[in-house]
Amino acid sequence: MSRKRRSYESGHKAKYLVVIDDSPECDRAIYYASRRAARHNASVIMLRVIETKDLHQQWLGVADIMRAEAHEEANAVLDRAAGRANGVAGITAERAIREGELSQEILNLIEEDEDIATLILAASTGPEGPGPLISSLSKAVGQYPIPVGIVPGHLTDEDLDALS
Repeated sequence: MSRKRRSYESGHKAKYLVVIDDSPECDRAIYYASRRAARHNASVIMLRVIETKDLHQQWLGVADIMRAEAHEEANAVLDRAAGRANGVAGITAERAIREGELSQEILNLIEEDEDIATLILAASTGPEGPGPLISSLSKAVGQYPIPVGIVPGHLTDEDLDALS
């Protein structure tokens, strides 16, 4: 059982959760969530997950170096994403870096932060389908404790402005 959402209670503020990955369509999720947050007096929280499967196969010292490098890269990626959100809508996004399996870490963050009201993802426009994140989450999205919004990856800034 998931914790009760408190996004709209006194002393709380709704948050749009955006998973920051290396896909080209990720920018569409950032743009939409940022514009939506600005319009609804909400905020954005950006999550970058470091997959740890390779780290467990390394010697301790090597794993520590790899982990530090992965965190450095995650911070750089989040810096760019937060800059985009600020440029698009004048908001300062929260940031979260997690280690583990992506879908589990998304659920963990949602469970820990009772102000997260919606997960915003963007779908790929490629022939291979909506993308690995949406494909993997689609099996469990019916069990999520919050709504999941999927932004079509082909929408332009102007299209998203009209929708947000």
